[in-house]
Amino acid sequence: MEAESTMANFFTDNEDIRFLFDHMDLRAVADVQEDGFTRNHGHGSEFAPLDVEDAIDNYRRVLTIAGDLAANFIAPRAETVDREGNTLNEDGSVTLGRKVRENLKALCQADLMGFTLPREYGGLNCPTLIYTMAIEIISRADASLMNIFGLQGIAETINAFADRQIKNEYLPRFARGELTGAMALTEPDAGSDLQAVGLRAWQDDDGQWRLTGVKRFITNGCGDVVLTLARSEPDIKDGRGLSLFLAERGPRLKVRHLEEKLGIHGSPTCELVYDDTPAKLIGERQLGLIRYVMALMNGARLGVAAQALGVAEAAYNEARRYAHTRKQFGVPIEQLPAVAEMVTEMKIAVEAARTLVYETSRICDLENNNLRVLEENPPADKEELKKRKGEARVYKRLNGMLTPLSKYVAAEMSIRVANDALQVLGGSGYMTDYPVERYLRDARITNIYEGTTQMQIVAAVRGVCGGAFESYVNKFEEHEYLDNQLNALKAKLTEGKELILSAIKFIKERGVEYMDLHGRRLVDAAVAVLIGHLFLQQATASERKRLVARRFIETGFPTIQRDITLITSGDTSALQHYQTLAGPVPSTR
Repeated sequence: MEAESTMANFFTDNEDIRFLFDHMDLRAVADVQEDGFTRNHGHGSEFAPLDVEDAIDNYRRVLTIAGDLAANFIAPRAETVDREGNTLNEDGSVTLGRKVRENLKALCQADLMGFTLPREYGGLNCPTLIYTMAIEIISRADASLMNIFGLQGIAETINAFADRQIKNEYLPRFARGELTGAMALTEPDAGSDLQAVGLRAWQDDDGQWRLTGVKRFITNGCGDVVLTLARSEPDIKDGRGLSLFLAERGPRLKVRHLEEKLGIHGSPTCELVYDDTPAKLIGERQLGLIRYVMALMNGARLGVAAQALGVAEAAYNEARRYAHTRKQFGVPIEQLPAVAEMVTEMKIAVEAARTLVYETSRICDLENNNLRVLEENPPADKEELKKRKGEARVYKRLNGMLTPLSKYVAAEMSIRVANDALQVLGGSGYMTDYPVERYLRDARITNIYEGTTQMQIVAAVRGVCGGAFESYVNKFEEHEYLDNQLNALKAKLTEGKELILSAIKFIKERGVEYMDLHGRRLVDAAVAVLIGHLFLQQATASERKRLVARRFIETGFPTIQRDITLITSGDTSALQHYQTLAGPVPSTR
């Protein structure tokens, strides 16, 4: 049984995405994306929107096209894609499944493969926020397809850091859908610790860069263009010795192994062998990890967060339908209190994560476009220049916290919602007759790749403790609502913030190890406050969101109190008594 009925539209039938599309300040996003609608010259300018209304209408049309394609072409094929997988050929190339190839062709024909690229290269020049919405929509149809569609960040990285010659050679082909990409970072001995990357980059007698070594767990590693992190400075053993290179699929870059995986079977995960592979340097030497890969990873983490949203939305929809139609004890099971609460919590959890991910995308747009102006056309006015530089620092600090928060929250939510959806369906959910078991398998990777949940918490907790959380929340607290109930809920969030600040002080007195030990609890408390404020803003525009905000804050506040109590207990038993509590290492399997 397929997950979605025919002739649907995964944009127009998603009430929450449409609400956020209308509620969020897309006017400001569009204005900075289009440089105040002054792009009236050069290649591609004939397709530029005339004003903000034109831009927003264009975004709506693009998402409607994506929603139609996702619902009526991609989703009905997802079960077959999952079952068939991909094929490794004897020559080290990979043949994608037939329906995967057809899906990619359909995306190309819909002009959706140059989503965020500038129009001068044939792209749509859509902001990150709209791209995030599109990734969620595609992922709801088939999470594995997102791992190709969502890797347009490869082209974005080339656009941001490569020289003009490389941009002109590759970007128009990306926009036309002629090229797919991959980012090759991890190695057998370098997973989360990318400073340990050892794949060798060297120059031959003609000055040609070449790459030698192995990369592992590479999503879409069979792509045409592989951005590769490699050690160009053999005498520098940490991240300063790494540079970023562009390599192309060919006889000297082969797939040695296709991984057998729990889920996302339509997406090939490859082990790559570089045999003195010719490559092109992206940007400057030694900035591969320090600057370029960090930017690439931030985009990838936001993409995985959107992927997680799509899977969760699909799982929730299946559970909601089943709970409404399945009868036990003479009534639909949605009337049973335990099931009703479970379904309610699933729905609010999806909307909470979506709210955070979309807000992070909006802030990313403001940061990226501000940096683009500073680099390409810095203001002549000194005060304006100073203002923009100040905003750049604020956005960088804020996104340094929000991006890992979004990836963590969305991924963990997706797994939980998919698992609960299977529980709602009971034995039927465990069977392949329904797609819920596939949703759970697909969701499970989202808190692992592009940085595990534990790594996201380590990154996010430093932003929470470093002042980004407090300054961000303070701006929300400045807003006075005309409704007494909303102000009362805001006061509860303010109380939660004060509890968090007291916990931060407690943590700082005990050092980094204690911060990392209790990081998840602190991050969870901060997330509850942040999303609570975002829900309050939405409540002013929707009676339903008012109920959502109340439910989220009223149920979330006790968990904040619990987490802060545990943080300030001073407990370190998981470290101090690890050997005793964890027990001996098992001697056999």
